Amino acid sequence: MGDTFTKTRRDGDDLLGEAAGLRWLAEADGGARVARVVSADRDRLVLERIDEAAPSAEAARAFGRALARTHAAGAAWWGCPPPEHSGARSMGRSRTPLVVDAAEAADTWGAFYAEHRVEVFARRLRDDGVIDEDDAAVFHRLASRLRDGALDHPQPALVRAAGRPVARVHGDMWAGNVLYVDDPSGAALIDPMAHGGHAETDLATLSVFGFPHLEDVYAGYDSASPLTDGWRERIGLHQLGIVIMHAHLFRGGYTSSALRLARTYV
Repeated sequence: MGDTFTKTRRDGDDLLGEAAGLRWLAEADGGARVARVVSADRDRLVLERIDEAAPSAEAARAFGRALARTHAAGAAWWGCPPPEHSGARSMGRSRTPLVVDAAEAADTWGAFYAEHRVEVFARRLRDDGVIDEDDAAVFHRLASRLRDGALDHPQPALVRAAGRPVARVHGDMWAGNVLYVDDPSGAALIDPMAHGGHAETDLATLSVFGFPHLEDVYAGYDSASPLTDGWRERIGLHQLGIVIMHAHLFRGGYTSSALRLARTYV
């Protein structure tokens, strides 16, 4: 079928989990467009094919407004998977942790981010000999500040107005997973690691590798769901999750970038 795109399972893939994430993100009323799941099983995921369009400021603002509503749909707890998740306790080849049991969930974003985004990957880097004890201590100091609540901050306005302490996030929102389209939604989402998190993490992740008309995305988002004061100063903090994950997967300059970001907030 020419109007579909098929993913075949590779080592580490959880195609059923990905399908659950796409469906969950698509449930948000007025939210961002999400690639529609045609069918899914353990070995194959069939999606609608997204026809990409040229980026534009208008589309970027439309996407920002829609993404704000996706986030405001909320999630049950920090790190929770979509309700129809496959049961795996981590996502993708990076083995990014999920919190599958509400009884094990952190009470705050800082505690969640410390344990399940910073320390888990710092441990792996240290155990693999990529960083030494001094470097590991940098991440540990940041994790301590996060757990103490020193870096906690409110969700954007629509998330708060909906009474949702936890946002419904894409979880891997780098430029390759957001496709500009020629329709009122502005852009479509693919390849999520969907979970309950902080809305600012998606927005910060979008800036890691650059994104066309990014400032217009931010403007559109802020017009629909005003961001909390100081959000620009926190971009690096929220970027750290994807950067340290890339250090675990690919080493190289990602490791020094992760350390630089961590040092900014200790």
